[in-house]
Amino acid sequence: MRMENKKARFEYEVVETFEAGLILTGPEVKSIKSGQANLTGARVIEKEGRLFVVGMSVPKYQFATDPEYDPGRIRELLFHKKEITSILSKKEARGLTLVALSAYNKGDLIKLEIALVRGKKKYEKREQVKKRDEELALARRLKK
Repeated sequence: MRMENKKARFEYEVVETFEAGLILTGPEVKSIKSGQANLTGARVIEKEGRLFVVGMSVPKYQFATDPEYDPGRIRELLFHKKEITSILSKKEARGLTLVALSAYNKGDLIKLEIALVRGKKKYEKREQVKKRDEELALARRLKK
């Protein structure tokens, strides 16, 4: 099971990636393992020296009984304090943003891949699309 935030790789230039654990409830774990999470628009914020993921939508597990469940709640990320200070110092020094790239299983655990990213300009996005289209056209010609 691996869920990608495909839009993030198009919108941003990835500078550095990190692996983080997530604090989840039981039904959220089951929902994510069944491939239900949506990472589009998920970003990481800092509050009181801790990191949280915002904008990650995990729909209610079909057999869950909690009537007050909030699919878009803020979820805490698990990092060592040294890692948090390192990430935040890099973020501040370079003027970067933290976004969630993917969620995946690592054994029984669910991990979130986050990245320090720099926003792309419109012309960079157009160049990327043009380059990808050229590569696809070349691959089609070679296949024939």
